[in-house]
Amino acid sequence: MLSFFKKGKIEQIEALSPITGQAVDLSNVPDPAFAEKLMGQGIAIEPKEGKVHAPFDGKIAQLFKTRHALLVEHSSGVQVLIHVGVDTVSLKGEGFTAHVATGDKVKQGQLLLEFDIAYIQAAGYPVITPIIVPDGQEAVKSVEEYTGSVTAGQDKVVQVNL
Repeated sequence: MLSFFKKGKIEQIEALSPITGQAVDLSNVPDPAFAEKLMGQGIAIEPKEGKVHAPFDGKIAQLFKTRHALLVEHSSGVQVLIHVGVDTVSLKGEGFTAHVATGDKVKQGQLLLEFDIAYIQAAGYPVITPIIVPDGQEAVKSVEEYTGSVTAGQDKVVQVNL
């Protein structure tokens, strides 16, 4: 995790890509809640492999019981939502393996979830994965988004300015 400090205060959080693939604008997500940024700002990743890694050091604020999504919380309190696929809640956890639970402390790059891309696609769901900084977080001043080819744990996809 890379953070910049000013007088002991975190000024920005760099979220490294949790998934290897192609980072694209949220407008590419076939769900208006994400595409129109109704839930918050961020990017989406077209995954090349079915693994989700921690974007920074923090804790799992929530692992959804269907394992298709989770909230990772930075020490600053800022949360990032990683939502694997679109409408994948309908799979009721099939095709997903969690390696963490709500409340677990995690290190940047740690494996959090695995998902079966072929299974999800065969069930008729897109695997494009939104990475969202949910609206309503008072500490967040702005969010910068980075697109292009990304490798999990190496490339910055979102910078949160506090």
